[in-house]
Formats: sequence, structure tokens, C-alpha cells
Amino acid sequence: MIRFPACVLAALSLATLSAPAFAHVSFETGSAAIGAGYKAVLRIPHGCDGQATNTITVKIPEGFFGVRPMPHAGWTLETVTGPYANAYQLHGKTLTEGVTEITWSGGELPDAFYDEFVFTGTFAPSLAAGPLLFPTTQACADAQQVWDGESGANPAPRVTLTAAMAGMDEHAGHAAAPAPVSLGDLEISGGFSRATLPNAPTGGGFLTITNKGGSDDRLVAASADFAAEAQLHEMAMENDVMKMRQLADGIPVPAGATVTLAPGGLHLMFFQLKHPLVEGETVMVTLTFEKAGSVTVPLAIAGAAAAAATHH
Repeated sequence: MIRFPACVLAALSLATLSAPAFAHVSFETGSAAIGAGYKAVLRIPHGCDGQATNTITVKIPEGFFGVRPMPHAGWTLETVTGPYANAYQLHGKTLTEGVTEITWSGGELPDAFYDEFVFTGTFAPSLAAGPLLFPTTQACADAQQVWDGESGANPAPRVTLTAAMAGMDEHAGHAAAPAPVSLGDLEISGGFSRATLPNAPTGGGFLTITNKGGSDDRLVAASADFAAEAQLHEMAMENDVMKMRQLADGIPVPAGATVTLAPGGLHLMFFQLKHPLVEGETVMVTLTFEKAGSVTVPLAIAGAAAAAATHH
């Protein structure tokens, strides 16, 4: 048995008791694929030097667009909107401005308790791989903690972005994202689906469409041999409730724009699956465009919770 002096044991005990005070504000999910939708769950683990937290303010970085915050019971929700440095495509619309700051205030989160604050958005396909910081200020009665550092004692909450078309996954059996497929001025890339359980009736499909030409087009239909029917769908917030609806008029693909079909947003929906979608395999889907015509593209089957073809 190793014996420690009483002073050392006392110091270790104090360090253990004080450890939670150094926990920093962070996101529940620390990584995401470029071009994908993202549900940001911001974790608040403690107050300001023992005081209760009354206000949380998050600054939205350029490149995370279409932001929608979730109301928090007992707190007042406010947003600041402003112009984007770049224009982004979302659900067939061009966005030039949006939410740049979110504040939840007027609540009471005691230092001894933990809570989460939620918002959603999409990472622009033009972003580079690596960490994207969301500077956050945590305010209490007469103190505040600013989480805005790239590192050190006050690191900003961050999401590490990964390339949607990275190479083979480090684990065997995970399919790499298929090579891009071209149809006239259209390029379809990053196609993937999620593995399904045996006898699952439905599945989803996700990919990116880039229109390099000067004319608008529209994705109007899809079909697949492994399903009885394929439809174009959208997940969207309606009165603070996430709902899915079929897009009978198709998905616009404007000239010079990139349209991303990703979990939580636009996507393909497959009904009456004829067999399970197995992780590591590849299936083929035929897409029909209003002007460009039809093309068959591969979808790599990734894990059941994948955000991209190589997510594991």
C-alpha cells in the first residue's frame, strides 16, 4: 500500500470536489458532415462561480445557416438576424440573411444543476473541414462567463466538420462515398442511405446536387429496385413541431446552386422496402430531372445514425 501525506490527500480531495467547476459549455454532438443538417444541443454544466445562470447567448458563425432555435420552458427566446457574407441554398430558396445570434434569458438554472438549449441549422457545403466555433456567453446575477477561446480555459463550443466525401471508413465494412455522377450540367455526389432493421418498411436517401449550368432545373421523381415506391420529402418546422411532407412539385435546383438532401431536411423516402439496407453495401437509385432527364446514382449504405456515407 502506498501512503500519502495528509496534505496531499486533502489537496486531491479538494481537486476532486472542484472538478465540475471547470467543465466547459459544449455541444452534445461534437462532429458533423459538411453540407449536412445539424441539431445543436448546447450543454450548460454549471453556473458562474456558484451563481445561477440567467442568460445564454450564442453567436452563429458564418456558414451555419437556416438557424431555428427551440423555445425553452421558463425562458424568453430572442434572436438577432442579419445579412450573410455569402448566399446559401435551402429547400430550393436562396438565403442571404438569417439568425446570427440566439439568446435565452429570464430563466433560473442553479449552479448545481445541468440543462440543455437547442437549435438547428445547416452547414454550408463551402465550409472547410475542421472546427467551427460558436462563441457563447453565460450570464448570472452579477457575473458572466464568456466561452469564446480557440483553446485554453474558456474554449468556445465547437463542431468538428468532416468532409462528406472522405475516403474509406477506418472500420471495415463501411462503404466510402460513391464517386460523383454527372448528367449534363448537374453533378450528383455524396449519395448515401442508412442501414435499416430487418422488416423495416421505409428508408431514406441523401445526396448533393450541384447545378453548374446557367439554367434552373428541378428534381421531379425518384425510383429504386429495392423499394416499391420512392418519393421526394422534406422535414421542416411548423409551429415548433418537426413534420415531414411529400414534395409533389419536386425540388428546385437553381442555376449555379448546390442543393443538399440531408437528414433533417430535404431527402428521398423509400416505401415498402423489398429487403433490408445493409451497412457497407451500395444500392442504386434513379433520379429524374425536369430538363436534364434521368440518371442512376449509387447510395452507399452507412450506419443507422450516419450523417454522411462514411459516418460511423
